[in-house]
Amino acid sequence: MRRQADGKRAEALAADYLQARGLRLIKRNYRCRLGEIDLMLSDGQVLVFVEVRLRRDPAYGGAAASINAAKRQRILMAARHYLAGKPERACRFDVILLDALAANRIEWIKDAFGE
Repeated sequence: MRRQADGKRAEALAADYLQARGLRLIKRNYRCRLGEIDLMLSDGQVLVFVEVRLRRDPAYGGAAASINAAKRQRILMAARHYLAGKPERACRFDVILLDALAANRIEWIKDAFGE
């Protein structure tokens, strides 16, 4: 139960952090049978899909290591599901990494899934 509550707090912290930097929140916790997207925001004309990862214990590789190929694939499939039937627009996938529930501990990786 604590893990779920911490996840929600991490997502709220990330949403506040990104909004303070000019992004506009569109949706939280988009879910479909294919996957989930933690946050969707707009950065000007760009739709930004955001994965938020909180890992306090670096023993398992930290927050960045928890985003493996299977996780990326689920996020991409959920994004495709969300975009189906909507007008085409530029998109990117960002990641917010936290090792504690504190704004000064946020690492923001823009275009994290880019080539």
